[in-house]
Amino acid sequence: MSSLMTGAQLSALYDAENQWAADDDFFLALVNEKPNSRVLDLGCGTGRVSLAIAAKGHRVVGIDPNTSSLAAARGKRGAEKVTWIDGTSAQIPEESFDVAIMTAHVAQAISADDDWSRTLADVHRALAPGGRLAFDSRDPLARAWEGWTPVRTRRGHTLPDGSTLETWMECAPLSGGLVTLTEHRVLNGSIQPAETSVLAFRTEEQLRHDLTMAGFVAERISGGWSGEDVGSGQGELIVVARKPHSPEPTTKNPAPATMRAVQGQA
Repeated sequence: MSSLMTGAQLSALYDAENQWAADDDFFLALVNEKPNSRVLDLGCGTGRVSLAIAAKGHRVVGIDPNTSSLAAARGKRGAEKVTWIDGTSAQIPEESFDVAIMTAHVAQAISADDDWSRTLADVHRALAPGGRLAFDSRDPLARAWEGWTPVRTRRGHTLPDGSTLETWMECAPLSGGLVTLTEHRVLNGSIQPAETSVLAFRTEEQLRHDLTMAGFVAERISGGWSGEDVGSGQGELIVVARKPHSPEPTTKNPAPATMRAVQGQA
């Protein structure tokens, strides 16, 4: 009889596929610019970044809607230093944060425009005046989805419980700058149900517009983890924005049609 992957196995796979890298260094360094910061890690996953930030003496709240990921986070060394919350931005506690981060391209997983606008509004509300929001999103002009093919993404893993796992991905561009991503897994020779998600590839122009409408001021948008220009070849849009000390005037003009034109290039 075939067996389905457990939540613990899925969390172990996530950790195996997401090792500490330059993006984590970036977010940790950003938070460390202000000692003893109050930090919100929205979409914290299994807690890799939350735990590293807490270990530096910051007060951290990690929020994620995946209960298995949070269970894995709560079981790691140093987990008692982080406040873990099951949920989304709607569950952000009523306190003021100095920094909010969304790492590992989690911003793209908030694919519906209404949900994205609501998330930015919730984070803006939770930040203290002068507080900063940082997140990463893949630049649609780099067309990363073209590399998400079964041949290029096939990997083999051995999980901590000794299980063997084969994984691969495939995707399909949709309209409106959206891409469906389907993940396939074979556990100990048993084919698992495919998991499909939708990712939003927002342009730099779209991100700037969305931040402005939420009341943020974009400090900088970089194309690489060492501050490279957008379009430098790393395929990233790394955003650092700030909540002003006083409200900034916002435009009510609709977003230019060019912002979501990437689907026409797919």
